[in-house]
Amino acid sequence: MREFIVEADGGSRGNPGPAGYGSVVIDATTGETLVEAAEYIGVATNNVAEYRGLLAGLRAAHALDPAARIHVRMDSKLVVEQMSGRWKIKHPDMKPLAAEAGAVFPADRVTYEWIPRAQNKHADRLANEAMDDGAKPLQGRGELRDQPPPAATVTTTDKTDVRAARNVASPSAGWAPADMGAPATFVLLRHGETPLTPQKRFSGSGGTNPSLSPVGQDQAARAATELAARGTIQHILASPLTRTRETAAAVAERLGLDVTIEEGLRETDFGAWEGLTFAEVRERYPDDLTTWLADPTAQPTCGGESFAATATRIAATRDKLIAAYAGRTVLLVTHVTPIKTFVQLALGAPPESLFRMELSAASLSAVAYYADGNASVQLFNDTSHLR
Repeated sequence: MREFIVEADGGSRGNPGPAGYGSVVIDATTGETLVEAAEYIGVATNNVAEYRGLLAGLRAAHALDPAARIHVRMDSKLVVEQMSGRWKIKHPDMKPLAAEAGAVFPADRVTYEWIPRAQNKHADRLANEAMDDGAKPLQGRGELRDQPPPAATVTTTDKTDVRAARNVASPSAGWAPADMGAPATFVLLRHGETPLTPQKRFSGSGGTNPSLSPVGQDQAARAATELAARGTIQHILASPLTRTRETAAAVAERLGLDVTIEEGLRETDFGAWEGLTFAEVRERYPDDLTTWLADPTAQPTCGGESFAATATRIAATRDKLIAAYAGRTVLLVTHVTPIKTFVQLALGAPPESLFRMELSAASLSAVAYYADGNASVQLFNDTSHLR
């Protein structure tokens, strides 16, 4: 039985901020470095980046030999203690990543060791290079030396190079050359009004899941007419919530297309604030609201989802869809926070920019993603079809 050492690290410049990870797989017998993996992952926290590094290292080792024994060395006490089962995993961003990491190899074949940062220089350097590169494709990383690359984490039916596509979603400096090819273009449609919309109540993924109001149904029909006139939509994806499914169905019927439900497009969970107005939240939870407005990692009261967690989810969904729909125009029927987050990430704007965007019900926005890493915001909050 072969034995590999996996060294992994991750970092975030802003916590949350531009983040990346680095992983190294080493032959435990010879000390030879077999794999180097690194990736810029967009806006994320340090802990998310560290878990992503661990996951990448384990997957690379599995691609080398699924029957191997693994010894993980990291300078993250949190990850080591949580994956060793000594500390409980409480943060919702880390739970799915830890579950994925724990599923790569049987638990009895993986051991974990905390090491000082000075002993984790290789993975740390790769993580910092990934953050330095930002949105630029990371050439030559994440591939086995003298062997085929490990399986991509995104599957698609076309010939897209998924490993490259996962890194093109955030903006880089400069203009795309004319021969760059057709971008993946996401047309972003916010759902039509629900009874809660005109009252400006928090309505996320953890509330009552309202349907469209009669006004919202009319708005969805008008959006469908506008999109049919433009004639560019090739696929339709929607958040799993009722209001987005109903809006997407109106468009799909007009365009003669099917709707694919994408869990990653759901709205932020606003916890105990669901169904309340801003004034009511300020009255009942003043300290929590003040913290939430100042800190993107803060969660709404009683287990809601932070904007940082939403950004991590949207970035992962964005990268997956870019890989699956390269060169095509896709309608994403979703919500206020996801659409603003798509735009914020494309612009490289700070998280607080979310509070400075106005996004109307049934409005249209669009972002194009090019193969060189550039993102172009082409449209934002267009409501001309509603007038």
